[in-house]
Amino acid sequence: MNGWLRRASAKDSPGASRWVVVDVEATSIDARSATLLAIAGIGVAVVDQGPPAILLGDSFEVVLRHADPVVDKSNILIHGIGVRAQREGAEPGAALAAFERWAAGAPLVAFHSAFDERMLARAMRAALGRTLENPWLDLEHVAEAVQPDVRARTLDDWLHLYAIECAVRHQAAADTLATAELLLRLWARIVASGEGTTFAALRRLAAQRKWLRRQ
Repeated sequence: MNGWLRRASAKDSPGASRWVVVDVEATSIDARSATLLAIAGIGVAVVDQGPPAILLGDSFEVVLRHADPVVDKSNILIHGIGVRAQREGAEPGAALAAFERWAAGAPLVAFHSAFDERMLARAMRAALGRTLENPWLDLEHVAEAVQPDVRARTLDDWLHLYAIECAVRHQAAADTLATAELLLRLWARIVASGEGTTFAALRRLAAQRKWLRRQ
């Protein structure tokens, strides 16, 4: 099944909790109608004192099987998941159940997380009749909250700001690693904000920024 599962543990770092950075690829950017094509994730150990650490051995990646592959060439050029890859992917129910087990209830982090959350929820309801119970954090809003002077909007903008290289943009596994690196680069500013570094504290920070954007 695509060599999709490798697992390490945050237990190697005393006092650490495990967060998971997630990215999905889909047939379009419209979460209401798009089809989920791929899921990737990477673990991050968040320690009581000091910056987080990316767990390179704690990763997940899978392309989902589609009997009727999406053949939109412009879309395939973005994510690189062609017709053959879609036909040879993992059975959706098994892939989603495996991701659920791998995530293991860990807090989930994504850039523009609403899209990833909605795509996974739709796919899981269809294949498994349930959704993930993991809490989500939108790193986009965290970044905006701790650097309100920066006029960055997209993930590409933030990666450019911090000179973070993404091996293959819009390839889920590469995007998760780049997003995890962005979390680490933002950490000093998160600490300096004085709002706290727990997952709950970052969710409050993100929620405040999201509310301000609506004003």
